[in-house]
Amino acid sequence: MNSFNNSSSKNTFALTTPLYYVNGLPHIGSAYTTMIADVIARWHRLCGDDVLFVTGTDEHGQKIQRTAEESGVDPQLHCDRIADSFAQLWTKLNIQFDRFSRTTAKNHEAIVKDFFQRVWDKGDIYLDQQQGWYCVACEEFKEKRELLEDGSCPIHTNLKAEWRDEQNYFFRLSRYQQQLEEFYNSYPEFIQPESRRNEVLNFVKQGLQDFSISRINVSWGFPIPNDPNHTIYVWFDALLGYVTALLDENDEPSIENAVKKWYPFDLHLIGKDILRFHAIYWPAMLMSAKLPLPKQVFGHGFLTKDGQKMGKSLGNTLDPIALLDQYGSDAVRYYFLKEIEFGKDGDFNEIRFVNIINADLANDLGNLLNRSLGMLNKYCGGILPPITGNDISNENIPKRMGETLKSNLFEGYKLYQFNGVCESALNLVRSCNKYIDESAPWSLFKKGEQKEVEKILYTVLESVRFSAFVLAPIIPNISNKIYHQLGFDFDFNNKDLGVNTEFDRGHFEWGILPLNQDLPKPFPVFVKLELPTTES
Repeated sequence: MNSFNNSSSKNTFALTTPLYYVNGLPHIGSAYTTMIADVIARWHRLCGDDVLFVTGTDEHGQKIQRTAEESGVDPQLHCDRIADSFAQLWTKLNIQFDRFSRTTAKNHEAIVKDFFQRVWDKGDIYLDQQQGWYCVACEEFKEKRELLEDGSCPIHTNLKAEWRDEQNYFFRLSRYQQQLEEFYNSYPEFIQPESRRNEVLNFVKQGLQDFSISRINVSWGFPIPNDPNHTIYVWFDALLGYVTALLDENDEPSIENAVKKWYPFDLHLIGKDILRFHAIYWPAMLMSAKLPLPKQVFGHGFLTKDGQKMGKSLGNTLDPIALLDQYGSDAVRYYFLKEIEFGKDGDFNEIRFVNIINADLANDLGNLLNRSLGMLNKYCGGILPPITGNDISNENIPKRMGETLKSNLFEGYKLYQFNGVCESALNLVRSCNKYIDESAPWSLFKKGEQKEVEKILYTVLESVRFSAFVLAPIIPNISNKIYHQLGFDFDFNNKDLGVNTEFDRGHFEWGILPLNQDLPKPFPVFVKLELPTTES
């Protein structure tokens, strides 16, 4: 989609985060994926699309069973607690999801069994012996060459892989090698960014092996139909949580009912650690079940803190709840969207975080609004002059930058170039600060050149308005404050704003500030952040 939807029939856009594993409380990596998904969903809603944003939790498996046992609680109680902590975090982060899918939900088992039967009937499931090294944390068998010298998993270095020799049911992944390669070739945009696509292509080229879809001696999960000694393994359970989320409240739980409107998904957003399962296993499973494939899987990078990998053993984890309590949702969202090129690894440093937020949101954006509204009060009695965008010269630098930003806006959001969108909006703001200094409206006012003063103030205030609109999916609360100070009765947290028939599509343009409005008294839209003091 490269323009807003102004037709009578709405475009639909369905996207997902991973269903997060409930072995522990949500971490900053989960928050990062989800805030990205929220920004994409908000943008599509603003453009008038009918959006379904799915998130949720993956709640079955041996690791969950063991974690609950170690805590002395029932597995379902453990899952309920952790799922609730995710929901609470999404509220703090101002995440506007539409469906929260839990794999322990009553209707999910019916979807899993329906899907299993489809694949079984295709002849793609069989019973065989599984021997190998198994990482409980990854819920995955590892090849010997993948393990560290001490037998530990390379991802979970404090956990040694366990030797397993047991009967499992397998999915015939190898049968879909050629179909997958043809699909990747026909749809190069399916796996993004390019580095992840190349990673998958190289893996598939080495030859695909069938993978296990069941476990024995695991009670926490759904039994294999007709063989209750086996429990369905994570990927034939968790991945189907996306499909279960598509059911409406009163639907009979079946694949047919689930896929009637929103399917196939437009976007699966994931971390690169689960790329193989979403870009290889999942499409092969869907091919077997004769279901359409999602349009895109995007695997983003990892986050570090102060240049180091985060981990409990290092004592340098970043608590998203504490971060939000300290700084608020807009500041956190802005930093991770602007300072990390989406798709690549990124780093969090608290001093840098505070400096970036203060420079961009308080000093540049907030002060420009305050400064220009102050001059409006002083030179125009606080009333927006009867100027329009057409009255401003096409050679005017902020106007030219605003129109360039408008031209690049849809492409920036479409290609998930959030850092570029933020930088372009802030460049427009910075150009206005320079424009004021060079134009010196205070001198023009003294000379009686009122019309020129009005043009300058209109240009600056309209540029602030347009920057706030561009950034609204990222910093909705700050954008609301800016819009309210410019005389608009807007709420960018209203999910129906973009589909409201009264919503003026002119907001996607530079030059639509309303005329002759008596504006409210200005107040700071963003208060400077302070670093927390540490006591020695």
